[in-house]
Amino acid sequence: MSKQSQTSRSFGLTNWAVDNQVTVTVLTVIILIAGLMSYVAMPAASFPDVDQPTIFVSTPYPGNSPVDIERLISRPLEQEINTLSGVDKISSTSLQGFSTIEVTFNFDVPVSEALSKVKDRVDAARSGPDFPNDLPLDPSIQELNISELMPIMNINLSGDFTSDQLLVYAEYLQENLENLSSIPAADIRGIDAKEVRILMDQHRMEFLQISFRDVADAIEMENRSMSGGDLLVGGYRRNVRIIGEFESLEDIRSIIVKHEKGNIVYLRDIATVEFDAIERESYARQFQDPVVTLDIKKRSGENLILASASISELVAQAQADFFPPNLQIAITNDQSTRTKNQVAELENSIIFGVLLVVLVLTFFLGLRNALFVGIAIPLSMLLSFFILNTMGVTLNFMVLFALVLSLGMLVDNGIVIVENVYRFMSEGYSAIQAAKMGAAEVATPIIASTATTLAAFIPLALWPGMIGEFMKFLPMTLIIVLLSSLFVALVINPALASIYMKLEEKAMDKAKWLRIGLIASLVGLPLNLVGGVVLMGNLIFVTGLSILFYIFVLEPGTAYFQSKALPRLEKGYNTMIAYALAGKMAIKVFAGTVVLLFLSIILLGIMPPKVTFFPDAQPNLANIYLELPVGTDIEVTNTLTKQLEAEIVELMSVYTYDRDGKPYNYLVESIVAQVGKGTGDPQEGPSQNATPHKAKIIVAFREAKLRVDGDGQTFVSTLALQRIREQLSEVPGASIVVEKDQMGPPQGAAINMEVTGNSYPEVLAQAERLKAMIESSTVTGYDELKLDIVSGKPELPITVDREKARSLGISTSQIGDGLRTALFGKEISRFKTDDDDYPINLRFANNYRYYLEDLMNQRITFRDQSSGKIVQVPISTLATASKSSTFSAVKRKDLKRVITLYSGVREGANANEVVESIKTLLADVTYPEGISMSFTGQQEAQAKEMAFLSKALLGAVFMIFLIMVSLFNSARIPILIMVTVILSLIGVFSGLLIFRMEFVVIMTMIGIISLAGVVVNNAIVMADYAGQLLSRKKEELGIEPHEYLPVSALAEPLAQAGVTRLRPVLLTAITTILGLLPLATGMNFDFFSLFTENDPQLYFGGDNVAFWGPISWTVIFGLAFATFLTLVIVPVMLFLTERIRSKRYYRKITAA
Repeated sequence: MSKQSQTSRSFGLTNWAVDNQVTVTVLTVIILIAGLMSYVAMPAASFPDVDQPTIFVSTPYPGNSPVDIERLISRPLEQEINTLSGVDKISSTSLQGFSTIEVTFNFDVPVSEALSKVKDRVDAARSGPDFPNDLPLDPSIQELNISELMPIMNINLSGDFTSDQLLVYAEYLQENLENLSSIPAADIRGIDAKEVRILMDQHRMEFLQISFRDVADAIEMENRSMSGGDLLVGGYRRNVRIIGEFESLEDIRSIIVKHEKGNIVYLRDIATVEFDAIERESYARQFQDPVVTLDIKKRSGENLILASASISELVAQAQADFFPPNLQIAITNDQSTRTKNQVAELENSIIFGVLLVVLVLTFFLGLRNALFVGIAIPLSMLLSFFILNTMGVTLNFMVLFALVLSLGMLVDNGIVIVENVYRFMSEGYSAIQAAKMGAAEVATPIIASTATTLAAFIPLALWPGMIGEFMKFLPMTLIIVLLSSLFVALVINPALASIYMKLEEKAMDKAKWLRIGLIASLVGLPLNLVGGVVLMGNLIFVTGLSILFYIFVLEPGTAYFQSKALPRLEKGYNTMIAYALAGKMAIKVFAGTVVLLFLSIILLGIMPPKVTFFPDAQPNLANIYLELPVGTDIEVTNTLTKQLEAEIVELMSVYTYDRDGKPYNYLVESIVAQVGKGTGDPQEGPSQNATPHKAKIIVAFREAKLRVDGDGQTFVSTLALQRIREQLSEVPGASIVVEKDQMGPPQGAAINMEVTGNSYPEVLAQAERLKAMIESSTVTGYDELKLDIVSGKPELPITVDREKARSLGISTSQIGDGLRTALFGKEISRFKTDDDDYPINLRFANNYRYYLEDLMNQRITFRDQSSGKIVQVPISTLATASKSSTFSAVKRKDLKRVITLYSGVREGANANEVVESIKTLLADVTYPEGISMSFTGQQEAQAKEMAFLSKALLGAVFMIFLIMVSLFNSARIPILIMVTVILSLIGVFSGLLIFRMEFVVIMTMIGIISLAGVVVNNAIVMADYAGQLLSRKKEELGIEPHEYLPVSALAEPLAQAGVTRLRPVLLTAITTILGLLPLATGMNFDFFSLFTENDPQLYFGGDNVAFWGPISWTVIFGLAFATFLTLVIVPVMLFLTERIRSKRYYRKITAA
């Protein structure tokens, strides 16, 4: 014993904790309370709100073509903005009369700084000599936040009401919703706002020699209220107010437009004044019934679930206080519902994993010791919640999965500590001595093993870019929770063990506990079934059932496992490891494992798995985007959309019966159609233009657990998506894209080819050539190839004879303003009512404005400055109109003109395989000088992220190696342990091959990096303990520390190290694997609904298994094989290296 004590170690922090048991107990209570409060306070979210600092510059310049907008507006602004530092990407879109520029900055640039920089550069560009000085409005410069463009829900209003009434109700909701701090916008769709229209009679105007300017000036000058100042009367000041704002349409009609030579011309003489809805810009329907829809947007960083609850509360209050009872309100596409369910699934996975872990610990360590170890899980998590909440982190998927992944890791240190303390108590030491010595003996290796795990995740925390900002919460949480578990293991576990650990379990009074269990079961069941107190009844019943389960199953099972099964396992392992260390068998075992590695790599090359960039989950939403040729009227688009709706509704009509016997659609929650404005893809940024040729149909599927038919079969929403694609595949003259909702951060299109160059017609020609080549080839799997611009946009260019016009004193601006006002209209004032104000728009009556001849024959009316006479000149004498087509837009990226050819992939097709086929097809294509093509989108992102993850893996390996070198003060053992990390890939590769799983670039690589840290832990503890036993063996044999054991003495201490560490190694592997199994298999078990509704809602599948399955299976496969490596290969490699060193040493001595 004295020799052992000489080699024992001491650890100050643990000694302090054991000597200050009361302090540690109080600290434990504080952690419990603070952690619970933090957990309740943390806002839940699906994914972290990640938005790259992006500034959006929009500049209107009506009357100019896309090419002119590019030349006059977009290009000068881009050139100035490009001088800024920290800019990641500049892209612009020049449309008819409008320029949009998107400036994306690096993540390290604060948004406020980016906004200020862009404003300065825009001001500098506007001061240039070539920048237009007649813009109708200043450029709008604002932060672009993608998360605020995606609606978090739709509120649909319908019923037996007029459009005006529904609009009133919608505006009431809009006003109140936008007063909520969490809601920046609630956009009304399906009905258009009203306006006052002044429809001019062209012939009367010209006969009376009245221009648009005359009417605009008359309205503007009369529609005013103003203050005349204060008048002092009798010692009192009275404010003089001039009341002139219009109160009725009749006030507008009665305005005198012209008074000349006694002739009075009223507005009613030359125009019709009406108050009606603006020209239809949008339609909305739910299940084919007309609705007024509000798209609700959430402010970035706000709590989604709380925002949704506030909206529901506001709607309920409006129904009670303001809305009529027969107004139908339906909330659809509520993202908070999915978030709550998915967060609940992860929370239940944590609970289930904890139960499995504690159950396994009970079998290995007994109930009392299992509780010592198991307490590390809630304490570490609660301490982590407190830290994360302090940092402002939300309770999102990344955080929760990190906790699931850490379940097994959390008990690793506790297992080693408690098992070692228990061993010292078994050797006769007191509880306090055993706690100090047991912790001290393994403190250094568990700190090192924790450090190696942290080293695996630290490079991931430095992940750059959008994906990195999205994924960083995973390593960040793991680092925090593992440090918390280390604190619990070294401080709380030893202190509690010194108080409560016993060598023998106190014999329980079975009769007493049997009575308690039976009474609790018999009381709880009636309370649940008869009394209606479901929660309390279930708690009492489950408590009684748990007592009975422990008495009749767990206790005898644990006793049998510890007294018979475990000794047999240890004996069998001892025999196996002794055999592996005998003679030449060690070389054969190691060589066989290396051969297995090469074999798995070869098989992986022969039968490669499908490679995907990001997890591909079942869709929760199907977004059907309809696009007709540019220029299509909204009524035509609406008619076709109705046809598509009818087909989709019929296709998705699958019914079963609920508990009350009522039929309901178990597949689809809602089908909402929107036509016109607001139907673009939010990923493309905010749209400032009407899109009458576009429509969008959103099919919201029910949750996976509800998509169950009468026979209990789950309907896969992927199949529904494929059916929609097939149904809508043949619609002549229309482009239809069916996409599912995207998981995670924006990634770009699966197939994305950018053709760049200076000559836009040439760029377009090359893009169309590539499109034709792919479509005529044998390449399959893509959805529909589309160009992001259209070349056939019809237009009527008006060419002005400048010399003739200027000779008559008429400018191009006057001609353009006259045509635009006549056709498009011009807002000249506002008409105010008690509740709102509406634009007053001036234009031609419809029987003039839609005829080119009338538009061209309208007369420019003005007063000749020299003669004082009114002159009228027909536009047709100064300008000519011709029919042609132009680009729908001119797009630029990083100061180069670009056209993108893009497509999604069909369900079941692999994006990487499709892209590789296209690359092979286009390998020999040559391009004209100045034209280039590159694959971007997901392919570009995949290459970038793969490169980083490869570097992160190398960085993690390097850091782990340095930590181990510092621990062992030697490179030999760290090299051996790193070999086990490489060999653990056998398990990963074999799992992918056997089960034909996809290699998900992001998730599988994170799993491999995580595995590197986990695998090293047991190997370090094993190698460190083996080193201690070898040192003790030297002491027993009287060999000096710098000398080597003879070969004959090597096998015994190495085998003993394996047997001693068998339990903690198995526990670590089993607990980690069992903690991940619920997520890996997609098993969902709702503990809350079990206790409150007697329904655990057990099902397999859902979003979580698709997202987290690849990481989970990677760790499970690798760790399962790594357990064999730790228990067999690590002792074998130590034996082989020690044998070589020993032979060299004694050969050298003999030779001397």
